[in-house]
Amino acid sequence: MPEFIPGLKLGDLFFHEAVKPILDQHFPGLQYSAALIGSGSEILGFDTAMSSDHHWGPRAMLFLSDDDFATNRDSLHNTFATQLPYTFRGYSTHFSPPDLDDNGVQHLNVIDSGPINHRIEILTLHDFFGAYLDFDPFAEVEIADWLTFPEQKLRTVTAGVVYHDDLGLESIRAKLAYYPHDVWLYLLAAGWTRIGQEEPFVGRTAYVGDDLGSQVIAARLVRDMMRLCFLMERQYAPYSKWFGTAFSKLAAAENLTQPLRWAMLAQNWREREVYLSEAYETLAEMHNALGITEPLPTKVSPFFGRPFKVIHGGDFAAAVRAQIQDPAVKRIATHIGAVDQFSDSTDLLDNAELRQRLKSLYE
Repeated sequence: MPEFIPGLKLGDLFFHEAVKPILDQHFPGLQYSAALIGSGSEILGFDTAMSSDHHWGPRAMLFLSDDDFATNRDSLHNTFATQLPYTFRGYSTHFSPPDLDDNGVQHLNVIDSGPINHRIEILTLHDFFGAYLDFDPFAEVEIADWLTFPEQKLRTVTAGVVYHDDLGLESIRAKLAYYPHDVWLYLLAAGWTRIGQEEPFVGRTAYVGDDLGSQVIAARLVRDMMRLCFLMERQYAPYSKWFGTAFSKLAAAENLTQPLRWAMLAQNWREREVYLSEAYETLAEMHNALGITEPLPTKVSPFFGRPFKVIHGGDFAAAVRAQIQDPAVKRIATHIGAVDQFSDSTDLLDNAELRQRLKSLYE
């Protein structure tokens, strides 16, 4: 195996040293955008040598106008198939056909003759964003769009790299860079709502001998606190495989990683409560540092006279909701938040066609 090159670096080298010269020679004057965005661990910069065993390698995305796509798509594909080198920086440029028994995964296959089955995807901006987000990239982003776009997909279309941009891809990415202020407030409130709904149950379940139930709820609360940190630091959260890795790069991780881990490892609910309380108080201090509400209490206290210490997440949620000014956001009748906050179903988050149905939740 060649020395591992992170996918974004490999893609940059591949575009500028192999793809662009072919475009310049055979298609001079072609208007296009070129990038590496969307699915793939390399887009987030989290790929390792293990990533190279599936759906990874020298690749690029070439976006054309609708007219140029109709006219040039086949000739571009065939030109790359015959003009690309068989290997680039030690990696084959030839990919296997999609494995229908493995989610369409393609693998690098070494060949030394014949056309190359390359992964230079040739598409339009409408095609890509339509398939990936079920969204017209040149339309205005509505409130219901923001709440039904999976965060993990927003992260991957705004991460990666754009190599060349004649068609306005960067302006689309800028439009999706982060939530509008009042949508952000709504999501923060939803995050605090989730914490407020379950924080006393860590003790209540264990009180009746259900320590496994207490552990499960503690784990849910840990994840909700981590998601709230992404929101507070205005970063989209990735999907589960890279959730902890991305969290470790947040500023909040320095003070929260240990108590959150210890809460997960605690052997009884009292010990669990100590570490969760430490995390709650850190989260409350982070909230106050945002300056979006009047300062709120940063110390845990009993849950309405019961012997369970909580931060009273519902109070934080109410204070944040009170700051929302946008009438369209204020009209949302539920506190469920965005799709990622009430579901982690891969089938739901991956299927862009379901997004239009989800919009009815916010009417």
